[in-house]
Amino acid sequence: MPSLSFRRLIPQGPGLEELYRNIQPELALVEEELQKLPRSSNRLIKEINSYLFHKGGKRIRPALLILTAKLFGYDGNDHILMATAIESIHTASLIHDDIIDNSALRRGKESVHARWGANITVLLGDYLYIKTIGLSIRNDNNGIIRLLSEASAQMIEGEITEYDFSRNADITEREYFHIIRNKTAGLFAAACRIGGLLSRASEADLDKLSDYGVGLGITFQIIDDLLDFIGDPDLMGKPILSDLSEGRITLPMIYALRQDGRTHRDRLLDIMTSRPLGDAAKREILEILHDSGALAYAYRKAEECAARSREAVSGLPDSPHRATLGQMSDFVLIRNT
Repeated sequence: MPSLSFRRLIPQGPGLEELYRNIQPELALVEEELQKLPRSSNRLIKEINSYLFHKGGKRIRPALLILTAKLFGYDGNDHILMATAIESIHTASLIHDDIIDNSALRRGKESVHARWGANITVLLGDYLYIKTIGLSIRNDNNGIIRLLSEASAQMIEGEITEYDFSRNADITEREYFHIIRNKTAGLFAAACRIGGLLSRASEADLDKLSDYGVGLGITFQIIDDLLDFIGDPDLMGKPILSDLSEGRITLPMIYALRQDGRTHRDRLLDIMTSRPLGDAAKREILEILHDSGALAYAYRKAEECAARSREAVSGLPDSPHRATLGQMSDFVLIRNT
């Protein structure tokens, strides 16, 4: 297990470039489609969308859709279109997320709302959601359109629930997992299942793909939440404890508040009320989380979810694509950004 000190030491494993080696041509086509989204007669839409989609990203969700489609031998072109739609939904959610959190940075650059203002950014997020609907209906598979709609609604519901629990120290672990299942894992699962639907996989295999996506998505979000405490700010593009400063109480804090006894609970609650969180307060929070075992506990939960995702695809057709899906579980678990 990686060292869970204030700076986590990540073991070396396959990077995304290696994982994407067999699907690089398809991902390049997705990038081309994403670059078409800014094409509008409206100057501001063109300017903001060009800035947005040139910022890059891991493209994990479109990669999952392509991998699961190819796993079952799909050889059409709709997987490119649907992978673009999935990434567009994800991007729209990030735009709205930054407004809710009042985040000034995204991947080390100014967030869209910090650069252009919240009003325009809300409209742009809505614009991307509508564009995605337009992309999806170009495929006549009603099951896929329904999946995209449900995943989008789930994601928004998860964001609303998370906001409702903002600064609520009584949030439970069960409530936390419900939030991240909706907010993050639902879109991972939809990407995987859509790949299977395109290639006409059996219902049993579709369920396995969904289970894989859920496990991978939950793993991704737990690690994302852990990196808020122990990530490298230079790699993350934002200061540590940014999420906590914005009121987001995630698994490590939930564990420490529940398990660490009254003294530390009261101290954590006291620190959390201070605004802004200074360096001394951040160090004290990290010390409490480390000493209580909260960081290690959260990482164990991520390991369990990653193992479940690997198990879900173990019975699917043996191929390099299935191997990549298993390696993706490892990558998500050990990533440092």
